[in-house]
Amino acid sequence: METFLLIFGAILVNNYVLVQSIGICPFLGVSKKTDTALGMGMAVIFVMSLASLFTFSVYTWVLVPLKLEYLRTIAFILIIAALVQIVEMVIKRFSPTLYSALGVYLPLITTNCAVLAVALANVDGSGYNLFQAFLNGMCSGIGFTLAIVLMSGIREKLARCDIPASFKGFPITLITAALMSMAFAVFSGMTF
Repeated sequence: METFLLIFGAILVNNYVLVQSIGICPFLGVSKKTDTALGMGMAVIFVMSLASLFTFSVYTWVLVPLKLEYLRTIAFILIIAALVQIVEMVIKRFSPTLYSALGVYLPLITTNCAVLAVALANVDGSGYNLFQAFLNGMCSGIGFTLAIVLMSGIREKLARCDIPASFKGFPITLITAALMSMAFAVFSGMTF
């Protein structure tokens, strides 16, 4: 039951994009096309999962024993940056079209505050073990992917709609994001 709550909570209840409003830059920037959004979501799942695994391990088995906990943010950013470089090289090698479609947003995963927020949440009094930290990172990435893919689907439909001129483009995107956030807020009231 505890694992189910962790999964459900990371994907829906505590969704970093739509509930906590963290990681909005790639959410708004890469959600114009579903295939690009899905590619970004997969990259974020990979980075969040491995970042959670590595940052938790480094914090627990290196920084805490050496009493260097104050270096966690720097260490976490370095780990995340290394993982993003690996993802960038792999995508560039195996999917050049996705690489060019993601553009500047792919390296921005390094500074995506949602990735860092997951890493910090895993070590900040959560009481997670290594598996739970990994699961939280993976499911938070799935939540990010769910949000960005839903948004891209809506934006593709909106592109074909007759929208008043003052709402076209970014304004209707922000309104859509706000409505999606309100819909996801429903999950926060669920108790088990």
